[in-house]
Formats: sequence, structure tokens, C-alpha cells
Amino acid sequence: MRTRRGSCYPQPGVRIKILPTAMAETRPVGKRGRSLDGVSGNNMEYTGCRKRTKLSPAVNGGGRGEQRQGAERDYFEALPDDLIVSILEKLSSSASSPADFINVLITCRRLNRLGLQSTVLSKASPETFAIEAKNWSDSTQRFFKRCADAGNVDACYTLGMIRFYCLENRASGASLMAKAAINSHAQALYSLAVIQFNGSGGSKNDKDLRAGVALCARAAFLGHVDALRELGHCLQDGYGVRQNVVEGRRLLVQANARELASFVSCNPTAAITSAARSFLHWKPLAGADQHRNVSGSGCPLLSDFGCNPPVAQAHPATRFLGEWFARRGGRPGPGLRMCSHAGCGRPETRRHEFRRCSVCGAVNYCSRACQALDWKFRHKAGCVPMERWFDEAEAEIRGGGDGGVEEES
Repeated sequence: MRTRRGSCYPQPGVRIKILPTAMAETRPVGKRGRSLDGVSGNNMEYTGCRKRTKLSPAVNGGGRGEQRQGAERDYFEALPDDLIVSILEKLSSSASSPADFINVLITCRRLNRLGLQSTVLSKASPETFAIEAKNWSDSTQRFFKRCADAGNVDACYTLGMIRFYCLENRASGASLMAKAAINSHAQALYSLAVIQFNGSGGSKNDKDLRAGVALCARAAFLGHVDALRELGHCLQDGYGVRQNVVEGRRLLVQANARELASFVSCNPTAAITSAARSFLHWKPLAGADQHRNVSGSGCPLLSDFGCNPPVAQAHPATRFLGEWFARRGGRPGPGLRMCSHAGCGRPETRRHEFRRCSVCGAVNYCSRACQALDWKFRHKAGCVPMERWFDEAEAEIRGGGDGGVEEES
């Protein structure tokens, strides 16, 4: 039996040898100081007593040093591996930045060993791979490749985009994106569709419009808004598919409605405020009438009617592309250009790969979806017909080349 101080009462039948110096404190005595057990001498033994006695370390559980060591016992080592792996799976799937997961891997050897298992890496969230371009290294690429080999589709897509556009490893990048697309990754399907539309990584003859339309249709079915918008433009213009203007316009309106619904669902508290609902009200955009003729037979987007949903957050792979080429002066190579849509980040893989704006010719886009988005948010206010360029050039010549002032009519 153990007392509150940690010592133990002697157990029945346990014989304890008492040292001479402790004899007076531990030997049971009578009223006159006589020994009750009738034994005297230096080798005195007794069996059981009612008074508290000093016991050997073997009986009371050790000295203070051993008690302190028991108090500092590492209970983490006693946890089963299955429990830790399940916790790491939850952590990796909910990570909001690479640091949330990497800091766990560098904590100790056991967490590093269990955190690099395939079951954990396969469930890592897209934000786990939101690495900045300035932090790219060989070790980062090996970590991405390990996650891709574990079956993580976001790692396959992100590493595929980086290899295809940044590292110029076209075959490996396309293979990784195809691996993600096979597993119904909407972003990968749309990126492969853009590659097919432009013939990226090859010549102009490598374009496959029908394959691009099929990939867009699959991505749109999975809920990708840009793919739905691209498919609507293809149907409206008869690009790679039989022309169907009515169906194309319906898909364009549906794409804008989905974009608006995603914002409201992601911001339920902000959506009820008057400031956040201002984009739902009728607010004709400045200069909308003078540019109404440039849309041709295209369907006017919801922004043309004053409904201006905010720009959606870009995918980590898209942000990486933008940062990568921004650190290189915004030029992917000699004579190559970037997509003018700020939320895209795709570069040309050959000269004159992207299509220019048919009105001003000053901007170029990798897809019709990027052209429509950039028109809504930026280019609509600054698009000037090319005829005005010649008028300004003639005015500059007449004015002596010192300002290009236009003559008033």
C-alpha cells in the first residue's frame, strides 16, 4: 500500500534488514524501551510493524532521481503509429500553407518518418504546394515528386505546370498534368485544353481544337468556371465544335452565375451587408456604350449589366508562374510574351502563339476565357481601336514630333 508521500507500507512476509544507525527509529519498543521482538544486535530483522519505516529503494519505487525520471517519461513514444498517421492525414488535408505541414516534418524523426508516408502525402491540400518562386529548389521539387508518386493530384498538377512552363520540360510536365486529369482534376483538364488549343510545346500544326473542346467540356462538367466560359465561347464562335450561338450564350451566363454564387457561398456573412452586395445592383459601367460594338456577336457578360463579382483567388500553380516570370523581367524568352490576363501567368512556348486583341492589338491572351475576364476587369477601360493609332501618328508627324497633339475638328 502506498502513502500520500509516495512511500510504501511493508508487505506481509517481506523481511527487511535494518541498519544499526536506523535501529532506534524503526525498531518497535515497549513502554520501558525494551524490544518487543526479543532480538538485539547489529543484524536485527523483524516481520511487519505498525509504525512507518524507512524502506529500501526496491520497495518504495526508487529514490528521487528515479521518481523524477518517471515524471518526465515521453508519453508520445507510447502512442501507436496508426493514431499519429490519422492525425497527420487530417493536418495535411487542412493545411493552409506549406509551413503548416513542413514544420511538423522537421519536429522529430518519428513525425518525419510517419509524415512522409504515402497515405499522408496523398491527402495534402492544394495550399500545401503554394510555394513561392523565390523558394524553389531541388529539395522542393523532390518533395513535390514524392507527393505526386503517392497519388496526390494537386501535386501532379502543380509540378506539371512548373515543369512544362518554367523548367521547359514539356514531356514530363504534360505527363504529370495528364495523370491529374485522369483522376478528374478540373484544373489539369482545363490546362491541357489550353495546351491543345494553342499547340503549346510544339508547332502551330500541333493544335487539336476538338481535343481542347472535349477537355473543356469535361472540366466544365466538374465545375470549373473558366472551362465553362471557354466552352461557351467555342460554341458561340464555332471554334472546334459546331456553332450554336444560343447554347454558347447560355453557358456564358451560367459561368458568370457560378462565379457569383461561389463568392456568396464563400462569404456568407459579408454577402448580407450592403457594401458587399453592391456588385449585385444595377450600376452601368463607365464607357460601356462606346465599347458595346467591340463584343460583336458575343454574349454580354453579367458585368456589362453592372454585376461585378470580385476576382477569384488564383490557383497556387498560377501564382507560381506569375512570380517565376516576374523575377525574370516578365519575359519568358526572346520574342515571347505572357498572357495579358493578370490572373493567368501562362507564357508563350513559341513566337506568336497567343491571340491578340482584335480591336487594339496591344494585348494577347492564351484563351478566350482569359480575354473575357481581362476585358471585364481591366482592358475594357483602355482598349483603343488601331485606327486611332494611325491618327495619333499622323498628328505627331504634323506637330513636329513633340507631343502628337490632335487637331480639333
